[in-house]
Amino acid sequence: MSRYSPGLTINNIKQVINETIETNILRKPSPTRLRELIRNIRASRTAAEERAVVNTECAYIRSTFRETDCIWKCRNMAKLLYIHMLGYPAHFGQMEALKLAASPKYTDKRIGYLGAMLLLDERADVHVLLTNCLKNDLNSSTQFIVGTALCTLAAIASPEMAHDLAHEIERLIASSNTFLRKKAILCAFRMVRRVPELMDEYMPKCAAFLNDKNHGILVSTITLVTEMCEQSPVVLNYFKSSIPTLVRMLKTLIVSGYSPEHVVNGVSDPFLQVKILRLLRILGHGDPDQSEIMNDVLAQVATNTETNKNAGNAILYETVLTIMNVESENSLRVLAVNILGRFLLNSDKNIRFVGLLTLVRTVQRDMTAVQRHRITILECLTDADSSIQKCAMELSFSLVNAQSIEMIVRELLKYLATADADMKSICSSKIVSAAELYSPSVHWHLDVLLKVLTITGNNIRDDVISSTIQLISNAPRDEQSFISGKMWEAITNMNQLENRQPLVQVAVWTLGEYGEAGNFDEDELIEHYRQLLWAPQLSITTKQYILVSLAKISVRMEHCTANIQNIINTFRAHLNVDLQQRAVEFSTLFTSYGHLRAALLEKMPTLKISDMASSEYNSDFTASEDAQPSTASPSAESTGTPLEDRSNQDILLDLLGGDSFGSGSTSSATTPSPMQQQQQSAPNADFLDLLGLGVNGNTIPSTVISNSVPDVGATTITVFSRDNIDIRFFIRKEADYAVVTVKTTNNSLNMLDKYMFQVAVPKAFRIRMQEPSSTVMLPGESIVQDIHVERLNATVSGVGLRMKVRFSYEIGNYSMMEQTDVNEFPPDLFI
Repeated sequence: MSRYSPGLTINNIKQVINETIETNILRKPSPTRLRELIRNIRASRTAAEERAVVNTECAYIRSTFRETDCIWKCRNMAKLLYIHMLGYPAHFGQMEALKLAASPKYTDKRIGYLGAMLLLDERADVHVLLTNCLKNDLNSSTQFIVGTALCTLAAIASPEMAHDLAHEIERLIASSNTFLRKKAILCAFRMVRRVPELMDEYMPKCAAFLNDKNHGILVSTITLVTEMCEQSPVVLNYFKSSIPTLVRMLKTLIVSGYSPEHVVNGVSDPFLQVKILRLLRILGHGDPDQSEIMNDVLAQVATNTETNKNAGNAILYETVLTIMNVESENSLRVLAVNILGRFLLNSDKNIRFVGLLTLVRTVQRDMTAVQRHRITILECLTDADSSIQKCAMELSFSLVNAQSIEMIVRELLKYLATADADMKSICSSKIVSAAELYSPSVHWHLDVLLKVLTITGNNIRDDVISSTIQLISNAPRDEQSFISGKMWEAITNMNQLENRQPLVQVAVWTLGEYGEAGNFDEDELIEHYRQLLWAPQLSITTKQYILVSLAKISVRMEHCTANIQNIINTFRAHLNVDLQQRAVEFSTLFTSYGHLRAALLEKMPTLKISDMASSEYNSDFTASEDAQPSTASPSAESTGTPLEDRSNQDILLDLLGGDSFGSGSTSSATTPSPMQQQQQSAPNADFLDLLGLGVNGNTIPSTVISNSVPDVGATTITVFSRDNIDIRFFIRKEADYAVVTVKTTNNSLNMLDKYMFQVAVPKAFRIRMQEPSSTVMLPGESIVQDIHVERLNATVSGVGLRMKVRFSYEIGNYSMMEQTDVNEFPPDLFI
């Protein structure tokens, strides 16, 4: 029997320790630290060197993930996440992130959950494996583990995961631990955004939390309530009873402050003030009674907040938006516009831009108050920042009326001379449209068009050329003589005509039609035409104008016919087929058909001013103050077309399955102009216009109806939910018609501009569309628009309500357009 040997046992233990150290440390050196990896990547002088460093490190990290006894998992995962943030593939670390999240150690769990938030999304199959791990950690006794799990759930929760873990969130919201309660409320905010039906359980708790004294609980609760009110009209109506509480809280912040530690640059708790103002804006929208409660506190905030710090400016910005979106008093709206006017005088260009952008969005609410700041707005056209210039230009066109047209156009022409090519094209077209509506005289109008053609050069739109020619054609004879002389001076005294070819085109057309009215030297005129025709810099289109004008001049100036004929004959062998054909045909008029030349080349009849200009103009300008609402137009039945005279458009409707579609209505986010008139046409016209077929429609009058949040009992239909755009219909039934409230929400991180919503319905229905609440959507904001739907023939029961919907908007420099069908209307809507 062997005796126990303590020395032998100690020696064995030492041997095991030495082998372990040699195996794990000496033979496997510690990996590169995250700080060293960042230094190596930044030291790379080329993209190839950076890729080499990243690929080497990724290969090492992959090899360590295959090992089961690696002690550097956290360090390797941190490096992989940094590599992922640089844009390199890191999907192979998903399972390792889940393993670390399931670790009992908090240090491992923290980096594992961070990896899950960055590397996982709903489309990853391993996403569902995280649910059980989150559920266990939400029930942990350590508050930091629970808080980390809540952050992860808020970041990557799918609808299925939100449903599975909703009970744990409800339990934590009622926790006595304020740290966990705040995180649970914010997690509920993210889950409600993904799964709106979960909000029912949070409403009573949030109403109680609004009286909580903890700052974090207050801010997070107001955030959750704001989201729920935006999602559901029922919740919105529920929380209207909390408006006095919010008003009292805001007054306390203004008078005494919340606590010293929450003061920022002398402003008492600006974050909480902004949250409260945003919630009040939603609760008071379209409700005069509730808006009356908050009028006093809004006036106090607007007058008592300091403007020399960004924190104060942020509060004033939210105050202005709240005043403009609720049913506030006229004096408050004037005060809000004056605050924006002070923003325009701020030295910080960001504040100036915010002021201009807000004025663009709110100018329709109080045009008179904005007009008082017209000079300041026009001064922004000379700002060095191009974004401010563009915003000031859009706002300037919104302020155009018969009284201000001359001053605004004068400043816009100065801006046009220094604008870039893209802005010249837009600005020149809008100046022409504004002049068509509000010009004080034909002489002034022609002078403006000449300046626009001169300044804009080749960047002008084609519609400007056609509009100028139409105006000259309709001008009195003395004005035609005046503009002919001006056009002749413009093309003879200016250099670089190749950069102003639209001006040349309009000038030669004018001289060809009305050249005899000007006092020109005829030989000089013909010689100048010869130089223009042989100038290699001019385009073929411009030479086509010149050749036609020269042929017409031959009738006006008989003794120059021989010279003109010689010039035209030289183009009979031109390389361009179009110019060659024109020259051959005109030469024939000088020889074989000379007796027809005078009749064929006589002056064109007065051109009819197209309706296109006024209809396009309405998308950019507001009506004058004395404009009256449109009157009712004939019904669809009175303008029907005979069956035997079916057009191609009718056949197209049959192919689209839209034989029952006839009376449509399109709505742009603008006020009708004084010149806009109702047109009569086929009943299918507006629907065809919605499809871009370009025919006149049977316009249904657009009456002024107040946009409002739908009633509690409204039926909800999700129309479109893609690309961070969410459109919902809230339908309620009135006495003899239905009201469809369209709510469009921008869930992206970018601003959407020039929003337009269009609708077509079957011929059995008629719709009246109100202007939308805005045409601009900032991130997280919504646009509301009401549609009144009326059945024209109550005896027709087989045709249910359907809608073809199209909406468009601009995001950045891109124009987006979507179209969809809505067929889920309640069958008993018109019973």
